[in-house]
Amino acid sequence: MASNTETETYFVPAQSKFPIWMAFGMFLTVFGASKWVQGGNALIFLSGSLVLAIVLYQWFSHQVSENIQGLVGPQLKRSYVWGMAWFIFSEVMFFAAFFGALFYIRAFNLPWLAGEGAFESTSMLYDNFSYSWPLLSNPDNSQFLAPEGYIHATGIPLLNTIILLASSITLTISHHALIAAKRFQMQLWLGITVLLGIIFLYYQVGEYHEAYTELGLTLNSGIYGSTFFMLTGFHGAHVTIGTLMLLIMWFRGQKGHFKADDHFGFQAAAWYWHFVDVVWLCLFVTVYWL
Repeated sequence: MASNTETETYFVPAQSKFPIWMAFGMFLTVFGASKWVQGGNALIFLSGSLVLAIVLYQWFSHQVSENIQGLVGPQLKRSYVWGMAWFIFSEVMFFAAFFGALFYIRAFNLPWLAGEGAFESTSMLYDNFSYSWPLLSNPDNSQFLAPEGYIHATGIPLLNTIILLASSITLTISHHALIAAKRFQMQLWLGITVLLGIIFLYYQVGEYHEAYTELGLTLNSGIYGSTFFMLTGFHGAHVTIGTLMLLIMWFRGQKGHFKADDHFGFQAAAWYWHFVDVVWLCLFVTVYWL
């Protein structure tokens, strides 16, 4: 896919079937997910996920092999940096949409339904609705059964906040150890980071179990439940992806792939992890605390 770029002024990648298979896998995944949520089975979704996993493994293996052979020049490396930067920016916009929805619901939609602000003298659709957050009484409890309680910020969310902040510290220590060519320390602290990510996910599963079995807080419990699980659920998915990325970096480190002055794969995974941590801090403040 790549060639020596020492004398090239513009990098043109060789032909590859990976993008076509990637598009096919994404189509199967999205199409299968839509069928799954509509009551179908998960076979198409799982098939698409398998295709994506195989393509990603082979594609990245190819890229790693090219880099080890010294075929990746400065221009291509800059394209990797910009590609990862734009990817993280797209993820920022993804979460911005959900945070924007949460802000609109809390600042405008629900107060209006309760007859506040500009709608004080207007006969509203739900006359007996009184707005408060967390929303433990829906405008129409006959259609959406309101939750009996909510997850307090001082419980598992605070613990998970500490865990993720600690993971950013351990990952930074690992990165500096790599720059200093201290491979044992790099692997040690990177392994601790991966372990902290797994612990975070373990506690989040416990939080979801408590929400569903004890508090009646579900995806079907109204706008509070849906925004809660959409925001925290997608973040949990990103933590899972980030943990897998760091685990792969750990395995690559075991093979001696990274150099002190050439380790963008490690850097990209670290950027993604720090981004996930920042999103969690925003979640902790807006979803659990305020």
